[in-house]
Amino acid sequence: MEYVQAPATISQANILCCTCGVPIPPNPANMCVACLRTQVDISEGIPKQVTVNFCKQCERYLQPPATWMSCALESRELLSLCLKKIKSSMTKVRLIDAGFLWTEPHSKRIKMKVTIQKEVMNGAILQQVFVVEFVIQYQMCDDCHRVEAKDFWKAVVQVRQKTSHKKTFYYLEQLILKHKLHQNALNIKEMNDGIDFYYSTKQHAQKMTDFLQCTVPCRSKTSQRLISHDIHSNTFNYKSTYSMEIVPVCKDNVICLSPKLAQSLGNMGQVCVCVRVTSTIHLIDPNTLQIAEVDGGTFWRHPFSSLCSPRQLEEFIVMDIDVLRNQKLGAGAGIRSNKHLLAELWVQKTSEMDGQQYHCRTYLGHLLNIGDLVQGFDFVNSNINDEHLNKMKPHTIPDVVLIKKCYDRNRRSKRRNWKLHEMDRDREGMAPNDERQYEDFLEDLEEDEALRKNINIYRDASKIAVESDTDEEGAPRVSLAEMLEELSLTDATGEDGAEMMTE
Repeated sequence: MEYVQAPATISQANILCCTCGVPIPPNPANMCVACLRTQVDISEGIPKQVTVNFCKQCERYLQPPATWMSCALESRELLSLCLKKIKSSMTKVRLIDAGFLWTEPHSKRIKMKVTIQKEVMNGAILQQVFVVEFVIQYQMCDDCHRVEAKDFWKAVVQVRQKTSHKKTFYYLEQLILKHKLHQNALNIKEMNDGIDFYYSTKQHAQKMTDFLQCTVPCRSKTSQRLISHDIHSNTFNYKSTYSMEIVPVCKDNVICLSPKLAQSLGNMGQVCVCVRVTSTIHLIDPNTLQIAEVDGGTFWRHPFSSLCSPRQLEEFIVMDIDVLRNQKLGAGAGIRSNKHLLAELWVQKTSEMDGQQYHCRTYLGHLLNIGDLVQGFDFVNSNINDEHLNKMKPHTIPDVVLIKKCYDRNRRSKRRNWKLHEMDRDREGMAPNDERQYEDFLEDLEEDEALRKNINIYRDASKIAVESDTDEEGAPRVSLAEMLEELSLTDATGEDGAEMMTE
């Protein structure tokens, strides 16, 4: 019987650490990890405390050399920014992991736990974990500095309109908000007859002037003032001023054209009504339904002004109405409106129910019925000083020009379930806005679908539209499909998330 010896199990022999004598598995350094760390510090040269610049006004961090970034606490963007601060000192080590350690939000400290590896002593790889503390230091960014200085501006755009009503300005404000042209302005200041936009660069001001010239009929003037001059480098520092004057005509204004301009527009009547002001002035002849557009250049060559202000309009009641169809126009006549209907009316002032009745023509035949209330301008009992109107023959001047149908303003306001945004502007020393003028602008948007296509209308979640059987039939309204949802943090992240994001 043979005896076969079983093979011995092969096991790796330990060696003794060359420094402390502790048995350890063999490694290229022949040293234990504890002793190796006492001999070599792979984090040497990496700063353990770094300064991070933070702007309190806009809550952004500085990423050298001149970039400011918005970063939330413990976000990926802030981690990237912090790592870039120590990147230059980590060229000889390998980054394994990095993450934030919790700190008190108001401690002005950000702690980051960093794990690195490096090859040391005959090819041994050593891994080390250490903490880098970032100290937040307050520094105002250039943009906030310019805003605080208020006088550190290079260009200003002065928008002016010499009218008593601000309908055109309300419309222009919505266009600026839609195209976000107000974001580059250092300051927006409201004046008595307009608004001033202050910019840090001349290019931003030029962009605003180009936008205004394409949006509303206006004319511009440019001037500049020398602030400083460096004779050694031959550089000049100027402050530029762009003066933009908008035509002094608003929607629902009654105007009188010059005979030459009326003839060039298709033999229109001289007395017309402005139905809309966009990049051009839209006019309609209440006697023939002829329509025409007058651009800014044509207006300044043949200027005309409004014959009445909105406060001079009086309320009339329709006593009788007769719709006129298939009316023939004279030779050389222009385009007629298809959205309006010509009618002859007998109207009477609601303030003088026992008084005189007036006969007139109007372009509101598609809206008016007997008993309706309508606003209009009384030429008979008004003293008007206008160059072109005084030269007209008395029988060619209408007794009354009707402007718009009247609805119950309180009822329209209660059921209005939409709103508009406004620009943040400096109103120091200014009287409060006329609520009636703004209410008129909102009503104009409800009545004119073409006008509200160019602006953003937002659904007002705080108001519920009032529906009742007593609502006036045919009262213009904004459909739900034309409204936009207003973006808020609560909608995106929930109640808890909204509080976290806004702290």
